[in-house]
Amino acid sequence: TLRSQLLWGNTRVEEACEMYTRAANMFKIAKNWSAAGNAFCQAAKLHMQLQSKHDSATSFVDAGNAYKKADPQEAINCLNAAIDIYTDMGRFTIAAKHHITIAEIYEAELVDIEKAIAHYEQAADYYKGEESNSSANKCLLKVAAYAAQLEQYQKAIEIYEQVGTNTMDNPLLKYSAKEYFFKAALCHFIVDELNAKLALEKYEEMFPAFTDSRECKLLKKLLEAHEEQNCEAYTEAVKEFDSISRLDQWLTTMLLRIKKSIQGEGDGDLK
Repeated sequence: TLRSQLLWGNTRVEEACEMYTRAANMFKIAKNWSAAGNAFCQAAKLHMQLQSKHDSATSFVDAGNAYKKADPQEAINCLNAAIDIYTDMGRFTIAAKHHITIAEIYEAELVDIEKAIAHYEQAADYYKGEESNSSANKCLLKVAAYAAQLEQYQKAIEIYEQVGTNTMDNPLLKYSAKEYFFKAALCHFIVDELNAKLALEKYEEMFPAFTDSRECKLLKKLLEAHEEQNCEAYTEAVKEFDSISRLDQWLTTMLLRIKKSIQGEGDGDLK
């Protein structure tokens, strides 16, 4: 009968699924990542045929993780396929997690920062929708850091101000808020000195604890040095700050961009 044929057909597809998965795991043991990725991918497609959405998504993720070691673009394709299934099922938190993985592949393997930004933004969006604000903020801070590097300062400023404002009232997170306002002010400073002054006043008003921070004191010294076009004073203030808390690559880049706007300052060094 047709019913028994369908059941028999399904059983054969299930068996094929299991065989592909077993093969994939053996390829993994042998570190043959492309073959493992391909076998997981075949299993995912068969799971879909059987209407097992969850199993299909899991297999696509396994395929993505295997491909990550051999073929980054193929890994992204498989993770996107998994994301489509998870969003269809309303599993947005897990979809967000895989968007982050894709963003990391774009960062590290394919060095396509614009695409990395897009996936971090999508992840942040899903996290926000699920009320996972701290996870959303983590993604947004990545977006802000990259946006500033790409000279998209307005975008970076909006994020740093938003995250700073969200964290300053939280007793556990308010220590981080000064860092976000500091970064927002630096982005303002690169664009326009007056904007930076006004922003600094606004941050001090909103978040009085910022006034006593070393970050705020540094900004005031830098603004003064910039106003006087005093390169030595600028460099001295940066060195003094760096001797207590090391400047990371991002801060160094931004501080250099500001320094270059001091008259006649052509060389790119903070020391």
